[in-house]
Amino acid sequence: MTKPTILAVDDDPAVSRAIVRDLRVRYGGDYRIIRATSGAEALAVVAELILRDRSVALVASDQRMPKMTGIQMLEEVRRQAPDAKLLLLTAYADTDVAIKAINDIGLDYYLLKPWDPPERRLYPIIDELLDDWRKANPDH
Repeated sequence: MTKPTILAVDDDPAVSRAIVRDLRVRYGGDYRIIRATSGAEALAVVAELILRDRSVALVASDQRMPKMTGIQMLEEVRRQAPDAKLLLLTAYADTDVAIKAINDIGLDYYLLKPWDPPERRLYPIIDELLDDWRKANPDH
């Protein structure tokens, strides 16, 4: 059986590398960690995973990206992979948008950037989201 996927989406190369690094440290043994640098690229990755019958456990996305916001992208992910957990990485200025997305698209959680130290600010949230995902998807 293949590992379920965690997809990290951020257009800033430094932030993208940081989130993928932090995710691999904690979750790389049990999950396939993939990154995308735009909403369009992320949606193509999700579509490919679904086509190959691969599980998408979590998508963590930055809100502010060119051409497509994180919420717009996550809304489409919700349609393509309804069981995936959705995490929005956002700045304080976007918290109202994130709160609205909880009701509008079923956003599971939003997290303010930066998430340092990940042991306190990132991993507990993702642990909880992945626990919920595993309970709903016991075959994985």
